[in-house]
Amino acid sequence: MIVQEMTERVVLLDASGTPVGSDLKSTVHTADTPLHLAFSCHVVNAAGEVLVTRRSLGKKTWPGVWTNSFCGHPGPDEASADSVVRRAAHELGLDLHTLDLVLPDFRYRAVDASGIVENEICPVYVARVDTEPAPNPHEVMDVAWVDPLALGEAVALTPWAFSPWLVLQAEQLELLGGNPARSAPR
Repeated sequence: MIVQEMTERVVLLDASGTPVGSDLKSTVHTADTPLHLAFSCHVVNAAGEVLVTRRSLGKKTWPGVWTNSFCGHPGPDEASADSVVRRAAHELGLDLHTLDLVLPDFRYRAVDASGIVENEICPVYVARVDTEPAPNPHEVMDVAWVDPLALGEAVALTPWAFSPWLVLQAEQLELLGGNPARSAPR
């Protein structure tokens, strides 16, 4: 697994979102992270609850922070939907039943307390599952199924307790009570 992380590549993008190359994931996230392609996924169960995860303390950025179900980066020549399925299995041991692209143009830039920058065009998906997660401890230290509207309210009231991308996504996702018509992509 660590070898995979050291050789995993991310797709670099120009300002318009056009791929311009790739670089190692292990070296691209710095204080001057170039724009690159990612994705974010919110997992929903049969009861309508959404899965939130707490990032492992070993994560390079935002360790120990509560966030959406999982995130990742498509590799060069890998379809985004395929990368979502791959990361669901890797991070949470989940087999996704449905996968819907809900925020295709989501984009953000955020700086971690350590000074490391996330700078991503990050399409957002919602997936459905009927099994329980089996978290990979290198990725996730805790999980919880929560009411989506309660999560949206918690994010709005205490944004400092969540990842910056979840805070921005909650403003735009109907699932979490956000209003996409009022929120411009970032």
